[in-house]
Amino acid sequence: MKLTFIGIFCCVFIVSNSVLANQNNVSKQRQKELFHIVKQDCGSCHGMTLKGGLGTAILPEDLKNKPIDFLTFTIINGRPGTAMPPWKEILTPIEAKWIAQELKKGTFK
Repeated sequence: MKLTFIGIFCCVFIVSNSVLANQNNVSKQRQKELFHIVKQDCGSCHGMTLKGGLGTAILPEDLKNKPIDFLTFTIINGRPGTAMPPWKEILTPIEAKWIAQELKKGTFK
């Protein structure tokens, strides 16, 4: 199980580095929509100020040791055995990476 997760993570890492290199792939309109999703949907578990709630805090200081690719993978696939759902039906990997990058920058504070 652990090896499977590591294998999947490595594949996502390789693909995301080659395909998802540029955040400009997300239109300004979609960025506004994603901002709303983070504040409303993510905020419903992670807290409206993203300082934590049912889910963990997702402020830049809380994510500083988390690689962008790990965050992207988590957003897309969720965290089995936790309340974190997969968002792959709603978000593309590019959009998930944009969210991860912006979370680390503190855009959603």
